[in-house]
Amino acid sequence: MKEERVLAAIKLLDRGYSVPFIARYRKEATESLDEVAITEIRDRLARLRELDRRRESILKSLEVRGLLTDTIQKKIEGVVTLAALEDIYLPYRPKRRTRATMAKDRGLEPLAGRIFDQNDLDPTIEAASFVNPERAVSSIEDALTGARDIMAEWICEDVEARARMRALFLSKGVLKSNSIKGKEGEALKYRDYFDWSEPLEKAPSHRIMAMMRAEKEGFLRLHAKPSEREALSILESLFIRGAGPDSAQVRMACQDGYKRLFAPSMERESLSWVQSRAEETAIVVFAENLRQLLIEPPLGPRRVLAIDPGFRTGCKLAVLDPQGDLLHIDLIYPHPPQKQVHEAEDAVKDLCDRFDIEFIAVGNGTAGRETEKFLRDINFSRDIPILMVDESGASIYSASNIARQEFPDLDVTARGTISIGRRLMDPLAELVKIDPKSIGVGQYQHDVDEAALKNKLEDVVTSCVNSVGVNLNTASKELLTYVSGLGPKRAESIVQYRAEHGPFASREDLKRVPRLGPKSFEQAAGFLRIVDGENPLDRSAVHPESYGIVQSMARDLGVSIRDLMGDKDLQKEINPRRYVTNNVGMPTLEDILSELAQPGRDPRQEFEIFKFASGVKTMEDLSPGMKLPGIVTNVTAFGAFVDVGVHQDGLVHISQLADRFVRDPAEVVKVHQKVEVSVLDVDIDRKRISLSIKKQPEALDDHKYNQ
Repeated sequence: MKEERVLAAIKLLDRGYSVPFIARYRKEATESLDEVAITEIRDRLARLRELDRRRESILKSLEVRGLLTDTIQKKIEGVVTLAALEDIYLPYRPKRRTRATMAKDRGLEPLAGRIFDQNDLDPTIEAASFVNPERAVSSIEDALTGARDIMAEWICEDVEARARMRALFLSKGVLKSNSIKGKEGEALKYRDYFDWSEPLEKAPSHRIMAMMRAEKEGFLRLHAKPSEREALSILESLFIRGAGPDSAQVRMACQDGYKRLFAPSMERESLSWVQSRAEETAIVVFAENLRQLLIEPPLGPRRVLAIDPGFRTGCKLAVLDPQGDLLHIDLIYPHPPQKQVHEAEDAVKDLCDRFDIEFIAVGNGTAGRETEKFLRDINFSRDIPILMVDESGASIYSASNIARQEFPDLDVTARGTISIGRRLMDPLAELVKIDPKSIGVGQYQHDVDEAALKNKLEDVVTSCVNSVGVNLNTASKELLTYVSGLGPKRAESIVQYRAEHGPFASREDLKRVPRLGPKSFEQAAGFLRIVDGENPLDRSAVHPESYGIVQSMARDLGVSIRDLMGDKDLQKEINPRRYVTNNVGMPTLEDILSELAQPGRDPRQEFEIFKFASGVKTMEDLSPGMKLPGIVTNVTAFGAFVDVGVHQDGLVHISQLADRFVRDPAEVVKVHQKVEVSVLDVDIDRKRISLSIKKQPEALDDHKYNQ
């Protein structure tokens, strides 16, 4: 990546511009860097600045304590990683009393220095002069032991030794897990890891996360070490410079230092590193799954009957108009114990006729398939598609402050039912109201760094919202919050202004919203749509700053902007190079022409109706060899989970995803992708279903299910 592009992106980020805005409307400045590249620059910049802050803090600490020399300062200013910086600072870091510091207090540091120089001296003769009972050095052996303690600490604080030892632990360390005696019965779900061993460097993220969770719960004990012989060989090559008795003392210090100081320190660091790596992978998996869920094709503005299924408590019904507004709520009991089938049929038929229902959305939770069958048995007056909707997180939304503000007079069940219907109509608009962690498409999301996860998921939601665009006159406060340049307070101001003054007639009207200044308008305007506004460009992704360009194009053709936007033949006559200026280049002009051809085009795919296999409702209905339609509900590092309509997702192990080697499941499947699977095995007792997407599936053993 060219330095000029990176510097341009940094300059824009430092001016407070969002990633989506820079990627979409500042292509000339960055030479068309995409969101991924700009996000990487932003995150790398943050890490480097954190390194600089830590560097300055260390330099200040050393200066205050009178320890800063030109040599140390030069070393500190030259490092490029936080680990290397901390290694340099380690010998000077204020520390608790150690065996080495106590030996120094007893006056043994000069003895340690003489032995460490390895000039063929006799350590016992040298140590004799340091025997001093008043300073707790009662014998020659006491003196030598103290000297070795000091040398061991020097060895473990050596910058080169730490760098080489760190590399050894990470490249050749072996990760081992063992069960904690007496707790095996409580930890059956982790039994595969009761006696597990594998190279640390190759351990997959999902296994690391599982082991870390088990250790946190008190069921496993983890270790990560390389060969002790290889580790000691490195230390001896660095610090042993002879074969005399003084070198023998240094060798003993190396052995003690490694076992007592180096190994525990590097093991902690290695486990922390592998955990961070696993968390990063888990967050990436979650983020990609969330992205696929958010850009799920919307049904669009239709009249929908939403149903939240239930047995004993009944099925909750909500009638929604094309804008997603509630028209009617009801409750039916088609299932046991009440089993009021005829009454429920009449109620559903009446609602469908009275409100001219176009689609029926059924939540996929408890009683979902039974409710779907009940509905398909109804003799409607016309064809009404019945669709299953993933209701993950609906209960979280229904009890949230957002739901209470939207529907203060409704109970949680009614709110959840409305959410199910709205998810069908526009998944993105509805899912932004729920904490992404509660949507249910993550992998160990509750075990990863909460701040890192939150930031990553917010990036994904922001990216999706801005790539799709937002209807300024219908968007909720929650949806507007994610628009570039806005945030919660400005989003609330827009909604309040809209409530007081009516729908926005143009993007220019945004400038009248309190607390929405020029910079916020600059960033937000292009992502906000006004469908039937005064200016036809307001329904497109053309930024207001480029309206003049489109006006020039229309004027040169002798037509109006509205005529130009509706006539593809006219658009073909435009030569974009005529409109290149110092500030506007071909990338922006190509985007403008694309928008003129399809103003405000929704990048999401067209909606497709999906049906599960008839007659398959429970795990008992499954048998090996069956081929079934399914929907991918979650993608992990070890495979994908697929809903085949039996209230228990099946696993397609990574080895069963394709008739070729698959390194990353996300290469071949996405969340909510429609697939055809073959049933390999059904374990009803353990509630496990093994599936395959291969054309010629192979049996999946139980060990792979746990990988």
